[in-house]
Amino acid sequence: MIEVYTDGASNGNPGVSGAGIYIKANGKMDEYSLSLGMMSNHEAEFYAVIKALEICDKQFPGEILSFQSDSQVVVDTIDKNFTKNKVFQPLLAQIMEKAHSFPYFFIKWIPSKHNVHADQLAKKAIRMQLNHCTS
Repeated sequence: MIEVYTDGASNGNPGVSGAGIYIKANGKMDEYSLSLGMMSNHEAEFYAVIKALEICDKQFPGEILSFQSDSQVVVDTIDKNFTKNKVFQPLLAQIMEKAHSFPYFFIKWIPSKHNVHADQLAKKAIRMQLNHCTS
């Protein structure tokens, strides 16, 4: 089973955003800080899951995925496979489509204090973008 921790962050709401992804698989750990451009914090949280699914599709096809996120909105939306929010609907559709290529995809909510590593990676992606803009 592949353990995936995701977090999204934005500097402002909306603002410069980033995704942090931390993956534990087969005794090793991979981490990603991905720039997302301008969006809300909640959108960044959804995109972190999307990007993580894309990474898992390339690196761990056919594996069982266990995702953890500290975003209650993202976890509830994916669990229910439903949202009234027009911005989140296409993001949910992408997640569900990508998740179907795996035999099992689980997502559960965890407290922020258990998702510190992914949070730091998301904030690093924001810093990289802000530093690039000021260079």
